[in-house]
Amino acid sequence: MSPRKNLTPKQRFLCIAILIFAFIGIVLVWLFTDDARKFRLFSRNLFISELSGDTLSLHYTLAYPEKFNLDTQACLPSYHTITQQDAVYISSLLDQLSGINPDRLNDEDAYTYGLLVRYLTLQLSGCAFPYYREPLSPSSGMQASLPILLADYTFRSGEDVEDYLKLLDQTDTYFDALIQYEEEKSSQGLFMSDSAAAKIIRQCTSIMDEKDLSSGTHFLHSTFTERLSELKSKGLINQQQYDMWCSENDRLLTTVMAPAYEKTADAFTILSGSGVNDEGLCHFPDGRAYYEYLLSLNTGSSKSIPEIKQLLFQDFQQNYTSLISLLQKYPELSAYNFQTTELPFSSPEEMLSDLQVRMREDFPAFPSTKEEFSPVCTIKKVSSAMEAYSSPAYYLTPPIDDLSSNIIYINHRNQPDSLTLYTTLAHEGYPGHLYQTVYSQLYFNSRKDSTIRSILHYGGYVEGWAYYVENMSYIYAQSIAKDDPLTCAWYEACRLNRNLQLCMYSLLDIAIHYEGAGPSHVQQILMKIGISDTKTTTAVYQYIVEEPANYLKYYLGYLEFQELKVTAQRLWGEDFSNKRFHQFVLETGPSDFRGLQIKLEVSGAVTAS
Repeated sequence: MSPRKNLTPKQRFLCIAILIFAFIGIVLVWLFTDDARKFRLFSRNLFISELSGDTLSLHYTLAYPEKFNLDTQACLPSYHTITQQDAVYISSLLDQLSGINPDRLNDEDAYTYGLLVRYLTLQLSGCAFPYYREPLSPSSGMQASLPILLADYTFRSGEDVEDYLKLLDQTDTYFDALIQYEEEKSSQGLFMSDSAAAKIIRQCTSIMDEKDLSSGTHFLHSTFTERLSELKSKGLINQQQYDMWCSENDRLLTTVMAPAYEKTADAFTILSGSGVNDEGLCHFPDGRAYYEYLLSLNTGSSKSIPEIKQLLFQDFQQNYTSLISLLQKYPELSAYNFQTTELPFSSPEEMLSDLQVRMREDFPAFPSTKEEFSPVCTIKKVSSAMEAYSSPAYYLTPPIDDLSSNIIYINHRNQPDSLTLYTTLAHEGYPGHLYQTVYSQLYFNSRKDSTIRSILHYGGYVEGWAYYVENMSYIYAQSIAKDDPLTCAWYEACRLNRNLQLCMYSLLDIAIHYEGAGPSHVQQILMKIGISDTKTTTAVYQYIVEEPANYLKYYLGYLEFQELKVTAQRLWGEDFSNKRFHQFVLETGPSDFRGLQIKLEVSGAVTAS
């Protein structure tokens, strides 16, 4: 047995120092990882809480919710008036966040933390306006959105079909809650105008058309059988299930959903005449304050209204000056026959393929994945029953855990010319919504970032990006016609004219909802830019009244990206490129513009060092 060896004072001091440093290290690791664990737990709990009571949102967010330990009963959310309880709940979430130190989080979680604090703070301020929301607006209300969401509810299994039928069976109680909310709005003197109510009544009648339902030709019949047939062809369901579910779908459409729409139309007929304001939000008691909140919510911009107006005025002047210069250089454009400028494509699919090729120089390829990934895009036609109530085109966002299948709908009601269709597909597809959505989510998935980002909606980022790249697609169209200067000039004139229109509509939005401009004033303004048809000016005015801050979501978002790009050029200098800027935006992901600006400044500091 070896004799015990005594430690020297120096060795004892070294051992004690090692123990102290080890203890400090353990404490520091615990402190830092504790905040990270708390934030991840908070984010996960909020994600689950937000999706648990809304099967539609859950189904469009996650293809396989069971992998996220989300297994809830199929249900439609119950629309309710914002109460003090909602404000208390949001305040409690902010209190929980205040107990987490963002300096102890990794960069991505710290960025998400900042987004959440600003997002929830804004939501809390919205609790001051319980009756100003409009879930049944003529252009974007649930009476038009719900059938679209149902028609594209993906069937991956028989369980999805059963969930779908359960949702159909709840449409009556869902609309009952919406009717109750509209009745409460009316009692508060905040119900919509008679003209808007009349549109809702017509929509409810025509969307659930009695003739189509009785003959089995309604689009909710055809889309259901198409999805069911696909399951049967894959062997996932049998003929007996197919027949049983088709019969149940027919029954629910005629005995539950159609009566729900009829009841909504009847309720709006009764409520018609109770609206006290046919004009902008500022004519309501708290209308200006609500508009400021809504503007921030819809656009993600932190700019004040005077700052936004100045930005819009400057942009309008620049586009106007450019258009005048172009017309002076090519005076023959004033009598140009645009039908001679048809792009050389025979289908929307060919246009999307061309856009994917032309964007390569300006945009990064999709992030690499374990398996070779190439998203499939299906172009569909808007049902004739929905053409009058649908956008010219729209993209359905895929679930975050299955990005392979993407759908773009084209509304052929107004038969777009080839340039319009090409730029629309750029907006909805490449390098627009489809590309942005898939790229950002692939990047987040590869890093295993928190899923909470997927339920934070930033309309200004999403639509601002799509309009930003739509502008670039006019340049791509010019590259196709590069040997024809006059056609190129025509494409540029179309781009400038579209910017002028959306910029003017954005200014009108502020004028109507914040400054009180009435129909006659708006008509005078539109006449100055060549829009003199009374029917058109009335339609523009009514749309802006019914959809406050909607145009700004697109155009202010676009201008915010333009400003961000100028900042990137200043910060990065010779290291700037379109591709690097776009990669920064895409890998940051949907955000408010304050967050993007802060992150860009940090990247500039890193570049400088």
